[in-house]
Amino acid sequence: MTITNKSLVFTEKKLPSFNFDTFNLGNLGTIEAYISAVNKLPIISAEEEIELARNLRDSGDLFSARKLVLSHLRLVVSIARQYLGYGLPHADLIQEGNIGLMKAIRRFDPERGVRLMSFAVHWIKAEIHEFVIKNWRLVKIATTKAQRKIFFNLRSMTSNNNASLNSDQVGNIAKNLNVRLEDVREMETRLSGYDMSLDGYQDDDDKPYPISYLSDDKHGPETLLEQNADDLMKTKGLQDALNILDSRSRRIVESRWLKDDSGPTLHDLAKEFNVSAERIRQIESAAMKKMRSFLLNRV
Repeated sequence: MTITNKSLVFTEKKLPSFNFDTFNLGNLGTIEAYISAVNKLPIISAEEEIELARNLRDSGDLFSARKLVLSHLRLVVSIARQYLGYGLPHADLIQEGNIGLMKAIRRFDPERGVRLMSFAVHWIKAEIHEFVIKNWRLVKIATTKAQRKIFFNLRSMTSNNNASLNSDQVGNIAKNLNVRLEDVREMETRLSGYDMSLDGYQDDDDKPYPISYLSDDKHGPETLLEQNADDLMKTKGLQDALNILDSRSRRIVESRWLKDDSGPTLHDLAKEFNVSAERIRQIESAAMKKMRSFLLNRV
């Protein structure tokens, strides 16, 4: 039987018995090994999918939820691959997609007569879209529903990404996406731009950026006091905030926030502590809230 969802096509084959309950993704060291492993997981039948979904809905059976998640991880990998053009780490795209998959499974109704794959696609994409928009640029590039729709469709709807859109192209895009003409023009301008530092110097001839001319070298006492307080917060305050964390939480926060890009990923930390990547995210979030509360109480 072949399961098709737009560009996603998977074929259900007769596979030998597979024990989902004992399968463990935590021992995989690289994203390539993870993708290879999930692509070997069998796709469950429609009948088994309905039975598992009913078990989860009626009795909160976590083993049924686990089997539903594992059997659809390859779907997340396939969808995440479509967003590699935005320059974000493949592992992070997959992780966000997995969160969308779990949200879909929690809301899935087996009595609707729809396969979980078709239902989950929208939740997976929504989670990845949110991640891409938040991380693609330092400055937020799409905040409204119309802007997000244009952001994810503009490049695929234009034949030449380097040339400016003419009036006819703008009109056709606005009509097809049901958005305003000015929204298309504004998004085209945003996508053609790039982030620029307001301080420092340009690369050519060491010319300062225009904002440099607004600076004042004669700082008053209030500015110096503010700067000293800020420096103290960044050094002593940060160190004190880290000291209130347990060793595992501190290791995760330092690895995720105080290391360069070569630091360990979510999956590396998950393997180190023998937990899931989602658990690492939860520990990180709780630790950051605890540190933030500590620092606010010091002010």
